[in-house]
Amino acid sequence: MSAQALPLQTVAVLPEPGDNAAVASRVLEAGTVLDLGDDRETVLPHRIMEGHRFMVRPAAAGEPILSWGTPFASALRPLAPGDYVCTDPVLEALGRRGVQGLPETASAANVMLDPYELDESAVHVGQQVVLPAGVPPRTFKGYRRDDGKVGTRNHIIVVGVTSRSASFAEALAARFKGRTSETFDGVVAVAHTEGGEDTAPNNREFLLGVLAGCLSHPNVGAVLVVDEPGAAITADDVFAHHRESGREPLTALYATFQRTRGFTRDLERAAELIEDWIAVVSETERSDEPLTALSIALQCGGSDAFSGITANPLAGLVGAEVIRHGGTAVLAETDELIGAEPYVLQNVRSMDVARRFLQKVEEFKQRVALHGHTAEGNPSGGNLYRGLSNIVLKSLGAARKLPREVRLDEVIGYADPCDRSGYIFMDSPGNDLESVAGQIASGCNLIFFTTGNGSITNFPFVPTLKFVTTTARHDLMPNEMDVNAGAYLDGIPMEQLVGEVFDLTLNVASGQRTAGELAGHSQVSIWRDWKQTAPRPGISIRIDGRDGYDAPDAPDEERDAPLPGLPLGAQGKPKLASASSHTTAPATERVALVLPTSLCSGQVSRLIAERAAAEDWAGGAVDRIVALPHTEGCGVSSGANISTFSRVMTGSLTHPNVAMALLLEHGCEKTHNDFFRDELGKIGADPDRYGWASIQLGGGVEAATEAVREWFRSTSPNVPPAARPEIDPDTDSAFAGIAVGLDARGELTEETAAALASAGQRVVDDGGTVILPAGSALLAHPRFRGLVAEQTGQDPEEWTPTLAHGQQPTAPGWHIMRAPTKDWAETATGLVACGAHAVLVHVSGPPLSGHRLAPVLQVSSDPPTIAHVQDDLDAELVGSPAEQSATILAVLASTLSGHHAPQSLAAGNVAFQITRGLLGTSM
Repeated sequence: MSAQALPLQTVAVLPEPGDNAAVASRVLEAGTVLDLGDDRETVLPHRIMEGHRFMVRPAAAGEPILSWGTPFASALRPLAPGDYVCTDPVLEALGRRGVQGLPETASAANVMLDPYELDESAVHVGQQVVLPAGVPPRTFKGYRRDDGKVGTRNHIIVVGVTSRSASFAEALAARFKGRTSETFDGVVAVAHTEGGEDTAPNNREFLLGVLAGCLSHPNVGAVLVVDEPGAAITADDVFAHHRESGREPLTALYATFQRTRGFTRDLERAAELIEDWIAVVSETERSDEPLTALSIALQCGGSDAFSGITANPLAGLVGAEVIRHGGTAVLAETDELIGAEPYVLQNVRSMDVARRFLQKVEEFKQRVALHGHTAEGNPSGGNLYRGLSNIVLKSLGAARKLPREVRLDEVIGYADPCDRSGYIFMDSPGNDLESVAGQIASGCNLIFFTTGNGSITNFPFVPTLKFVTTTARHDLMPNEMDVNAGAYLDGIPMEQLVGEVFDLTLNVASGQRTAGELAGHSQVSIWRDWKQTAPRPGISIRIDGRDGYDAPDAPDEERDAPLPGLPLGAQGKPKLASASSHTTAPATERVALVLPTSLCSGQVSRLIAERAAAEDWAGGAVDRIVALPHTEGCGVSSGANISTFSRVMTGSLTHPNVAMALLLEHGCEKTHNDFFRDELGKIGADPDRYGWASIQLGGGVEAATEAVREWFRSTSPNVPPAARPEIDPDTDSAFAGIAVGLDARGELTEETAAALASAGQRVVDDGGTVILPAGSALLAHPRFRGLVAEQTGQDPEEWTPTLAHGQQPTAPGWHIMRAPTKDWAETATGLVACGAHAVLVHVSGPPLSGHRLAPVLQVSSDPPTIAHVQDDLDAELVGSPAEQSATILAVLASTLSGHHAPQSLAAGNVAFQITRGLLGTSM
């Protein structure tokens, strides 16, 4: 053998001895000579990225390529040792990242996901692992509850029943920030995106299951459940679900709180309840408890090619130790086990368990197929970049959280209570945060989260131990990771690592803080609602995926395709060349924006923006610094959903009031920084105008924060000074170039409908734009419709949306934006992405949330609303239509001129929520 040949085991890993493809443990450049053993040597023809596979044995065209002894791809041509195993999606993903030195064409094709057929004669009904005789059982120090459960933490939680109370829950918990003690872990919010429409969602049972599970979770010493009048799901529904789902009776302190008196006044009343509870909850002390009370959520996110070699096996083996001591481990993420069914079912408690597992897999396939997707769409951009080229490889690695010797004992539904110990599978999407919420609701009181890229997410009231797959990534993000599973690749025996991490697990369960807890950020996402419940021509596909990429495009309305962008009454005119509102519209304030590219960088972006504002990183160059945390960008289907998401995000970036903006990626999402560079280029925006930072590639939260600060300090001096415009409604053309979102929630009078139409027409007459969401109460009101029809010259029966959701107009006038849902936060998010300088909404009933980027003005002529939530209103409408219209224009002008701050923004009642449209679904 040549002297320069590198032994294979020093630069690559073979998952199992019979595999014909190895995993590169570092970047291997073209020309590298490898010693494959058995007097075999090869020279690499191309650069091979770390974590990617290359051949170590020849394969004929059409021959399967194996990992863990399982075919995951087939050769497109004869392959020799050293050839890069790359598919078209992998080459596309690497190309977007600017990786050079790759093959020009794919060498392999993904295997098709044929439905798994259970051979019941081959199923092994086995035994569960047990503690060896003579080994003393271990204990941990936990909080014993009156129902016999044991917590690893002791929190008070504020549960918002629907998304309408999300900002309230967060604001209430924030009032008690830092209020902790040796026996009390603080007040946290369970705020989420679901249930905010006027009718019950399709995910009602999943939503109620999570919320009910929070009520009786052992880490909760007290819970306040917050709802609002008229919601589709109420606190009563949550408590009823808790009783009917077979959970133990509540023993924690609890109360319900309905918001009826305005945001700030309600905060004061609710805070009094929390204050009274803190002393009582703090009286509970830790005691020695058996591991039968420990339940581990096994979760992975930002996976890479080493996840199935280091972190997942390590987490699974530590989970097995917990089971040996009588505890529980819960596996989840249904779509990330598709393709690994034989492995998961190699050892089960009963044939019924095997059947029910496959039933959950089939149900998941059916649900996503109704939306035009298959499980092949699961791997994220970060997965592809880090070597997981398809769902089979991802599933094979994910399944390694179930050790071969451990038996699968039970299968439960999403968020169902887990009433037995052992190894449990819970149905859930591959979306990490949505899956974790279900596991917590099932009773898990500790989370094992394995990651290749370095995922940083945390849950509010259950500690998360982060297992990272490689030493290099651990060293890059030492403040975010708890366990270096990559030590196994460095030569540390797995048995030694299992013992060390088992000890760490018991220490964390006993109160030792994890890296995530010390970082101080967390979030909750619940399995998001979906819109398709039955097959639809042109949308639904066969569940085996064979029609997946050849299915006809869905109708334009269903997939929210872009529209010409011309106003009502002008549809017959020629289409303008491109949307230019983001370069020509005037700015009414100067905002610096920190925009997370996905859900996992959302809370960090919020913390960074708050710090930037407090420390004035922009040096006075802007009026405000804000972030727009959200729940999208990963763990969700592609296609139409991502197109709408991109339009909302780029619309926010190019909003006329954004003077400077930086995008903060997590690093392993579908929609990373490079994705948005491309998207900005597509709409004619200069990517170099924006800042770019990465949590994972930058070395963690602290390093990313410093990078953002340096960008602010270097960029803010270049922001041109600009005086805020003074808008006087008594002057001609006062609203020229101004865009206003206009809506109404609840009943409104004839006079108010006329006033809103008159105010809107004034904006349009001045050369401005008015945007109404489709489905708005205004569009159904005869008086409003009649007046606007006169102004536009178009019959209301001919009105159709002129803008896709979040699309910026190509010409001023009256516009209608598609609104796939009636969730107010999603509607407001879309209107602002369209370029609205302000959104004005008439409310009859509870107040609405504001928007973080643009002012949301709430007005009302409804006496009961004025009486109950006067403090949340920006104006009261009284008198004739002309008088009410004058009031509307006055509050608009005052706000846009900087003289009036919207009540929602001042109170902290703000939200930013992106729709998944009609075809988006969790994966």
